[in-house]
Amino acid sequence: MDKKQQKEEIKRLQRHLLQIQHAYTRDGRKAMIVLEGWDAAGKGGLIRRFAAGLDPRPLKVWRIGPPAETEEGAHWLRRFWVKVPAGGEIAVFDRSWYGRVLVERIEGFASEDEWRRAYDEINHWEQSLCGEGYRLVKLFLDITPEEQLNRFRDRYDNPAKRWKITEDDLRNRARWDDYAAAYEEMIERTSSDFAPWHRLKTDSKHEARVRGLTAIADHLSDGVDLAWPDVSPSIHKFFAQN
Repeated sequence: MDKKQQKEEIKRLQRHLLQIQHAYTRDGRKAMIVLEGWDAAGKGGLIRRFAAGLDPRPLKVWRIGPPAETEEGAHWLRRFWVKVPAGGEIAVFDRSWYGRVLVERIEGFASEDEWRRAYDEINHWEQSLCGEGYRLVKLFLDITPEEQLNRFRDRYDNPAKRWKITEDDLRNRARWDDYAAAYEEMIERTSSDFAPWHRLKTDSKHEARVRGLTAIADHLSDGVDLAWPDVSPSIHKFFAQN
């Protein structure tokens, strides 16, 4: 697809996702969408396009950073438990509990015993969620170092976007090999039948957005009745008579 066709496909997918959301609201279904990946790989852009056509009321978007002071000392998964959506809701996580085996591992915020133990803790938690009826969609956004640098440069050259570049971005880039190894182990050890990872190559932004939205739509709609909700017989009768 060329860029124009990709934009049209994104609009079609957004309409489809709204229909899926209505079915989830109607049936009390719930879903969690996790985005992990490199800095500047396009997590924010994909989230914006996912949310653009949806009803914001049953939609939650969580941007995950370091634990707050009030969260320290509790079990490390607790701050994610309290963000689990209720029936009829969809929650999106811009970074997630996988920080335990990524930044906390690389930067030494978790001990080796803690981050190694976390793989099993994550798998058990996700299996529990799926067993309770949650749909869990996990997207890993991949990018080449060359394209990441191009995007950093574009941000730096644009005063309106320069603020997006942080010291953390540069520090993480300097440890590219360490993060690459951590990402590979994360995918290998936590991609399961009930919650597989979808790997998106994002050097082409529009293509990645189409593939990402398609993966979300396919997973959320599988086995779901997407018929639009009907009105009551009395409402049909009113319009038949007027």
